[in-house]
Amino acid sequence: MALKRCAFLSMDSLEDFFAYDSMLFEPLKQRGWDAEEVSWRQDDHNWRQYDAIVIRTTWDYQQDPDAFIARLQEIVNTGVPMDNSLELVRWNLSKTYLKALQDAGVDIVPTLWRDGLTISDLSLAFEQFNTDELVVKPQVSANADDTFRVTKSALSGLQTMLLDVLAARPVMIQPFLRSITEQGEYSLFYFHDEFSHAICKQPAAGDFRVQEEHGGDMHRINASDAMLKLASETLAALPEKPLYSRIDMAYVGTSLALMEVELIEPSLYFNVAPDACERFVEHFVAVHGRGN
Repeated sequence: MALKRCAFLSMDSLEDFFAYDSMLFEPLKQRGWDAEEVSWRQDDHNWRQYDAIVIRTTWDYQQDPDAFIARLQEIVNTGVPMDNSLELVRWNLSKTYLKALQDAGVDIVPTLWRDGLTISDLSLAFEQFNTDELVVKPQVSANADDTFRVTKSALSGLQTMLLDVLAARPVMIQPFLRSITEQGEYSLFYFHDEFSHAICKQPAAGDFRVQEEHGGDMHRINASDAMLKLASETLAALPEKPLYSRIDMAYVGTSLALMEVELIEPSLYFNVAPDACERFVEHFVAVHGRGN
């Protein structure tokens, strides 16, 4: 019997990125699935040839979110099952989902939400958060694109660039968390609601972005009870159970707070947790069945 076919949605080129999903291909094949990476930007692609489609390394979707959603809708219209679901992607697309999680009782990093950026917004944020440093980013973003670390002293020199990039875009403004440079940012990974692994991500010296593409480093950790509690509260507040999720958190003072919950295209960092490949595949097969 022929293998079932699975498409991992990706982008036109992963040349400048660190991607590890190919580590899933062999354990999937052992369970009767042939997986391949396919760019979500491919026009006139025959999506019906697959038995399942998984959104994975679509790390350029924020450049054209409307086209991205339209492509996912096209896939849904074929009737081929897709993870995570389009409904969950729509919910997770803008970081305003954090408001819903906060309303559900999840502790998030303090945030000011604005439909567009003004210098007065930054002045207010410095005062409200009682800080000399802020992080400003679009509400629809990935890979720390168009994310700025702003100090009071450097604001005058940055304001032209900030306004050029963000004045007409919905933004979020947060206090800069020194805990990220001093301790790191923590990520917990779940397949459905089963905990898989956890890592600590630390930025390169002089930077604040933890992504590998920006020189960040990472290592596997044992998740603390406080981390697991925050992650569990976050999962319980989601509108539906995802196949995969990455829950990012950091310390605000002495307490952990949610930074993001990534349900669209999170790196799952199989490179530091190769045993997680089997867990992912087990949950995938539980949903979509075995091949052969």
